[in-house]
Amino acid sequence: MTIAEFSRRLRAGETTSVETTTECLARIDADNEGLNAFILVTADEALQTARAADRELAAGRDRGPLHGVPVSVKDIIDVYDQPTTAASRVRDGHRATRDATVVAHLRSAGAVLIGKTNLHEFALGTTNEESAFGPARNPHDRMRSPGGSSGGSAISVATGMALATVGTDTGGSIRIPAAACGIVGLKPTFGELSTDGVVPLSPSLDHVGPLAQTVDDAWVVCRALGGDASPRRLTPVPLTALRLAVPRDYFLDLLDAEVRARFDEALGLLARAGIRIHDATIGHARAIQATYLHLTLPEAAAYHAPMLDTVAERYTKPVRLRLEMGRYILAEDYVRAKAMRDQLCREVDAALANCDALVLPTMPIPATLIGADTVRVGDSSEPVRNTTLRLTQLFNLTGHPAITLPCGTTAEHLPVGLQLVGARHHTAALASAALACEAVLGATPALAAARTS
Repeated sequence: MTIAEFSRRLRAGETTSVETTTECLARIDADNEGLNAFILVTADEALQTARAADRELAAGRDRGPLHGVPVSVKDIIDVYDQPTTAASRVRDGHRATRDATVVAHLRSAGAVLIGKTNLHEFALGTTNEESAFGPARNPHDRMRSPGGSSGGSAISVATGMALATVGTDTGGSIRIPAAACGIVGLKPTFGELSTDGVVPLSPSLDHVGPLAQTVDDAWVVCRALGGDASPRRLTPVPLTALRLAVPRDYFLDLLDAEVRARFDEALGLLARAGIRIHDATIGHARAIQATYLHLTLPEAAAYHAPMLDTVAERYTKPVRLRLEMGRYILAEDYVRAKAMRDQLCREVDAALANCDALVLPTMPIPATLIGADTVRVGDSSEPVRNTTLRLTQLFNLTGHPAITLPCGTTAEHLPVGLQLVGARHHTAALASAALACEAVLGATPALAAARTS
């Protein structure tokens, strides 16, 4: 069920929060051993909250669209009296003394917290395989990555273990796993949702946001994470009024053939529906990866310095090496990267000046095989990490809101994502544009078969 369908059925007396929470827990019992989506399942607490939600609704207290909805939380976000492992042995023994702000808002909105999900250690990776708790696995093909770092979160929604989830995104970590698993992932404008109570990766790029089955569901969760639990729904932009721009240079240069085909097909569908589409340019796009590296790694290394000095052996080796790299980036490189970030921000603003959203693929490639360091793209062999991040990390640098929604599958039934990027501080307008596009492109890929593959 989507959140919208659950809400309708709940208020019509066709289901209860306890029934739906029990169904989610049953799916976790059936599938989590093979998919490794959850680090911690809080079944007793979830059922207790669900029973309270049902009692409240029967007594006339309705907390809004998330009332009684089972939601998972990425295990880098504090939930009171639960460990926040960040998928690392570095945090053995940690237990949160209070809820993160976004978790407190979820509770106030009536959500049922069902457990903590697996991730790439400290969110510093794109495949979710470097985790102290083992790799998470894509429900469409268990030999493949679900994307990262919010991989467990994406799996939980794609398979019905939760109706929605909360992830984090520093270079694409909401949008990449959402695209890889065939669901919707929304990164709001930088600073729109509080990161208080979230283990930082790169504080100047970190975002919190929802993953869900539909754009409308994602927007409902996004608003609740910000403290707004009102029942107000999205209104789609009229198709003939919607204007999209495609940044082709750099962004479409390196694409898997099937990703390119699905993207071109999606653009064709949108154009035939009446949406106006033109090209755009981001002049310094080729500086994105270096700029991202020179900002993210020093900030991450600064936070981790005490642990690197005392318990370095507790990190997975690849994550530790990336953190150590951050200690060798020069201050002048960091300052230059900040200046380039400002330039890129201006260029994205300019590209958006004559349209409602930029449109581009979310990932240049489908989900990669677990353990693969490189991937074939056309005639070249490319690093998995750099390639996976290629189309998402710019919008962490600039802080623009971005959303991914499904736009078909490959011949191997692997999902492909379409990414929309909106103007800063206009996340609601972006969500409305995405809702209109979703209606044209169709629903989330069915996962009934994927759960048992």
